[in-house]
Amino acid sequence: MPGERYWEIDLARGIAIVMMITFHSAFDLNFFGVLPLDVSGGSLRMLAYLTASTFIFLVGLSFTISYARAAQRLDRRGLALKYVRRGLTIFGYGLVITAVTWLFLPSVYIVFGILHFIGIAILLAPLFVRFNPRSLIATGIACFIAGYAISGITGPWPLLWLGIRPEFFASLDYVPLLPWFGLILIGMACGHRLYPDGRRGFSLPAGESVLARPFEFLGRHSLIIYFLHQPIILLVIAVLAPGAMGFG
Repeated sequence: MPGERYWEIDLARGIAIVMMITFHSAFDLNFFGVLPLDVSGGSLRMLAYLTASTFIFLVGLSFTISYARAAQRLDRRGLALKYVRRGLTIFGYGLVITAVTWLFLPSVYIVFGILHFIGIAILLAPLFVRFNPRSLIATGIACFIAGYAISGITGPWPLLWLGIRPEFFASLDYVPLLPWFGLILIGMACGHRLYPDGRRGFSLPAGESVLARPFEFLGRHSLIIYFLHQPIILLVIAVLAPGAMGFG
């Protein structure tokens, strides 16, 4: 079925959504001085990396499924336009986040966060989708090595997307192409192995468990939840601790 969703992918994405909300709640509580939480190290920092890694890996895996299905009904030009539009749309959502954070948090506004990265990754992914899994993994590892090599290099703003930062750069969310595109490629390798030609290549129970369904719902609506969760968290903090946000 061309539009069939795989519940296990929605489940994994939904779990990542819960992890994201947990970390951002902790971050906001610390940022506004409600609770002294260490969000730059320890278990919360590990949670942040695990959350981002899960989302990015699933982008790569899901891309191979989407591309395999689209290739059955679109010509080369149609395929190119489909992913150019999708990539630019998601990058545009990232620019909305940039504008909002620049207005309210100008000292740490988001310049190249996860939505900017995913938009660029979707533009680039079609160039690699025909690689075999071994080549994708090798190229992904090369991205990790390159990201590590340039991690301490400072440079001008136009190289920010690549992973080279200005000396005093600070941002609430920063996901550069290197090393993170490597995880996209590894997700694509797994997509080719686990979902050849866009079809599940392994057996699972016919129906998911009742406990999984709330997470699947979150996974199916991850983008809108991404946009709405922070305002809701801030509203809850404003109600429960109005003094922390200057309302008391």
